[in-house]
Order: sequence, then structure tokens, then C-alpha cells
Amino acid sequence: MKNNESAENYLETILILSKKLPVVRSIDISVELGFKKPSVSVAMKNLREKGHITVSNAGYITLTESGREIAEMIYERHKFLSGWLISLGVDEKIAAEDACRMEHVISRESFAAIKKAVEQDFEL
Repeated sequence: MKNNESAENYLETILILSKKLPVVRSIDISVELGFKKPSVSVAMKNLREKGHITVSNAGYITLTESGREIAEMIYERHKFLSGWLISLGVDEKIAAEDACRMEHVISRESFAAIKKAVEQDFEL
């Protein structure tokens, strides 16, 4: 399934917030990303319509199986790529920004190959 970068960022943010907070609400996402609440509400509606999240009557946002799969994939890429760039000597802030862009465009095949090569290098 092809997803857009914005949707992936929202799903990743929901995943990260769900690890830190007892419940995730639109306002939490708004604060985390620095977006206005109406923009987040529209995005949540789109994610709900695509079946990536559910929203309870109390406004609590939960990832569905498909949403969690996408979020975990993006989050793994982000952590791995930013860590790799930092290990190469890239400034932490720049590494995080670059990883945020790369995590959305790299193919599964290329990511797996890079990950395998880097992990083998660290085992030496």
C-alpha cells in the first residue's frame, strides 16, 4: 500500500505518543507536531477513513493493525537511519532531519540492504 509522507508522519507520531502517554488525543498530536488542531482533525478523519486508526467516543486515538504496521516501519527506519548517520559523524539534529526525509522514500529492498550491511559492519 502506497502512503503519503504526511499520513506516515501522523501514524509515527501516534505510535511515539502511545509509548509516552496513557491515551492519545488530537490535541496531543497537535502539540507534538506544532500543527493547528483543525489540520490534525482533518488528518485524523482521513486516517480513520483509510482504516489506519480508530477514535473512541472520548476522542482517544488508537492505531489499527494496518496503522501500527506502517507506523512501526517508519519509526524503525527513522531510528535506524538517524543512528547510522550520527555514527558517521553527522550532527544529531541534521541526522534526525535527514532520516525523517529518507524514511519515506527509501524502498523496503534498499532499506533492508543498508540495514544488513551496517549491521555486518558493526559485528566486525
